[in-house]
Amino acid sequence: MTWWCTGVRWRVGGGPALGWYGEGKGERESPLAFGDVLAFRAVGGRRCLGVWRGGRRTPCPAGAVLSGRGTRAQCAECAGIDRAHSVAADTMADDPRPYHVYLAWFGSGMVKVGITGVGRGSARLLEQGAVAFTWLGRGPLMAARRAEELLRSALGVPDRIPYAQKRAVRAALAPAGERAAELATAHATAVALAGWPESLERLPCEVVDHAEVFGIEGGTRNGTGSGAEVGRLGGVGAVVSELVEGGVVMGTLVAAAGPDLHLVERRGRRLVVDTRLLGGWQLEALGKAEGAAADVVSSVPVKPVKEAPALQGGLF
Repeated sequence: MTWWCTGVRWRVGGGPALGWYGEGKGERESPLAFGDVLAFRAVGGRRCLGVWRGGRRTPCPAGAVLSGRGTRAQCAECAGIDRAHSVAADTMADDPRPYHVYLAWFGSGMVKVGITGVGRGSARLLEQGAVAFTWLGRGPLMAARRAEELLRSALGVPDRIPYAQKRAVRAALAPAGERAAELATAHATAVALAGWPESLERLPCEVVDHAEVFGIEGGTRNGTGSGAEVGRLGGVGAVVSELVEGGVVMGTLVAAAGPDLHLVERRGRRLVVDTRLLGGWQLEALGKAEGAAADVVSSVPVKPVKEAPALQGGLF
């Protein structure tokens, strides 16, 4: 039975897990625990994962082969179907489900606005790697959309922050109190704006912090003998730029945020694996003997991460 990786999944109240899809077998997950050693090889070529819609996956009709560099495990045709039926495409104006408007914090001066279905809880914030967040409002989709646009135009708050920027500041975050204070100031400014949609209920500022869930603060020595410290990044050295046939990834998992897995390799390098690159690959676990061999190290292409100091002052 062939299982194709679908990337990292997050569940509210739980940690990260790798998702898998087997045609005719559905979906499954493999929970990831900080302190575990990940050691796998990419095999079988990268294939389009098709379209996920209504809680089920429809296989790609063309069985398209994909490049190892793309962060989306879909061919152009399947990606187009996804976009045509997404909330972001504004093709669901009559959607009866309630939506949350939120403010998410990724670093000092890096606050974004967004919307997510109330039924999803805070899963979307975990998937984006939001270090902290607060709800702003709740209501119909189009009212949530208008509030999102109001904040973008009136306050200059973006609705997207590139992952490269998020991971560049992740190892040098402001303390939790400063994160909460910046969100509280942004929240107070946002809910006081004129033009707030009447059908959107304002919600109080209640900051939720994900630093502990992500393992990016604190720090305890793991028991695997690797010497890596779990729960403290200690810097970000390189990020995987693509997977290649036969390429190996190996290291101790010390943290995870959004799609990023933070590993410490045997020789001490701190490596980020953007799991969007894993989607569409078969990942073959290394055997115990191979994984224990001193000369076995990660062999996939990487690029350096330019760490950026946290911005001073913030947006508000």
